[in-house]
Amino acid sequence: MKNSNTTKRTKFIFVTGGVLSSLGKGLAAAAIGALLEARGLTVTFQKLDPYINVDPGTMNPFQHGEVFVTDDGAEADLDMGHYERYTNAVMAQKNNYTSGRIYYSVIQKERRGEYLGGTVQVIPHITDEIKAAVMQLDGTVDVAIIEIGGTIGDIEGLPFVEAIRQLRIDLGRDYSLFIHLTLVPYIKAAGELKTKPTQHSVRELRADGIQPDILLCRTEVPINDSLKRKISMFCNVPVDAVITAIDVDTIYEVPLRFHAEGLDNKILELLNMWTGKPNIKPWEDLVYKIQNPKDTIQIAITGKYVDLTESYKSLHESLVHGGLANDVKVELTYISAEDLESKNATELLKGCHGVLVPGGFGQRGVEGKINAITYARENKIPFFGICLGMQLAVVEYARNVLGLTDAHSTELEDKTDNPVIYLIKEWFDYRTQKIQTRDESSDMGGTLRLGAYPCILSDNTFAKAAYGEEEIFERHRHRYEFNNDYRAQLEEKGMVISGTSPDNNLVEIVEIADHPWFLGCQFHPEFKSKPMKPHPLFRDFIAAAIKHKG
Repeated sequence: MKNSNTTKRTKFIFVTGGVLSSLGKGLAAAAIGALLEARGLTVTFQKLDPYINVDPGTMNPFQHGEVFVTDDGAEADLDMGHYERYTNAVMAQKNNYTSGRIYYSVIQKERRGEYLGGTVQVIPHITDEIKAAVMQLDGTVDVAIIEIGGTIGDIEGLPFVEAIRQLRIDLGRDYSLFIHLTLVPYIKAAGELKTKPTQHSVRELRADGIQPDILLCRTEVPINDSLKRKISMFCNVPVDAVITAIDVDTIYEVPLRFHAEGLDNKILELLNMWTGKPNIKPWEDLVYKIQNPKDTIQIAITGKYVDLTESYKSLHESLVHGGLANDVKVELTYISAEDLESKNATELLKGCHGVLVPGGFGQRGVEGKINAITYARENKIPFFGICLGMQLAVVEYARNVLGLTDAHSTELEDKTDNPVIYLIKEWFDYRTQKIQTRDESSDMGGTLRLGAYPCILSDNTFAKAAYGEEEIFERHRHRYEFNNDYRAQLEEKGMVISGTSPDNNLVEIVEIADHPWFLGCQFHPEFKSKPMKPHPLFRDFIAAAIKHKG
């Protein structure tokens, strides 16, 4: 597996998690990447997810959170968003693998006869496939950070754990590092931190053949030196490799906390690397800005998945970034779209300074979202519609301004006489440079318009003012499109088509001229926003909300 001495070699950090899920492995991995970049190193990431789905594209957001989309059209785990927000790394198809994708590849090879009639087994065939996926990254950057999804001890994760155990042997200690994130819970009644869950988690990991080099101990309260020594002794890890991962007020403080604990120094020591001192001032400035806003504004988000905000993770962070660009704290109020169907929109949306309708699929809550759009349009409240939010803004305008009372999307009502949003069955794909075809019977997975596509902006529009350039590239995840048969009617009544595909066939952005700030975009701008580089549309949406507040 090792490269020749003449080829640049990448060092690999493998991040695992124990005790329970949702401890924050993705954030930890992203923060590690940020610290290594602060030292001048180049980094990339990979998420290895144990579930059998080929990708998360068809999974319910209640189960898995948002689906993140890359430039090359991969539907990926939400941790890809953390990786991109914290670093300069750009994720792609090769940065996220599931058990389903790994097994699917092995089965295809078996069907083609590539195993020459041999018995196909988890070891070596599945583990070799995982190792090959990881080693794609070798030579591309200085350090690759590989996150293993799930929790140590889960049966479905065993092939991935076995694969990285083998990679330690293949790569050697100078080129591989194991970091284990675990829990040190605080028992309030006893007033004590308990190390037993961490001990059991490390024991489980060692039973699988992996001795962690560094422990990240997630905790609510500081871990003192005495407790660190205890963890060190029972887990066979040096005391200076027991790192406190304490809860913080803002997730962007995590790199600073890790640096204060000496994590980046320890990583470089164990990987036998040398760099200059880290430049962490940008992170210090960012955290200061978050903690010292000049004002606060209220943004209402109306969607289906408001009970699980992980479903809107990138969206949430992008609004925070928009606030940072304007020196304000953005307070988000998630309002169930279904509640807006049965209750007065004025009652639920009163007091908000901006309304955002995010993307989504399915009929549930649609009329509530349309009610929210009507409220924002009629009351001159800044409005931002993303993907389905943009499509419903077109539906709302067609119904209430054009008078087409049954206007709808054929995704939601296939019998409508006025399909202002419909399924384009043939279109030119600028990413693949091919004509793409699809219909109602196409598979749900993989038939969306996915990934980055070009968009040409019109002058004297909110979009052009935000971006300041003529051509942009944004990431998409949708199947239905604006129906050009209604374009002239909508434009005559004041709807502005401010962004289209280069051939002018696909409408990408719509606006309303007689409004302080009303914009809907077919793409997902939240996938390209970073805390230190807020997306221009979120920046301007928040600026409009501030102006509305007065």
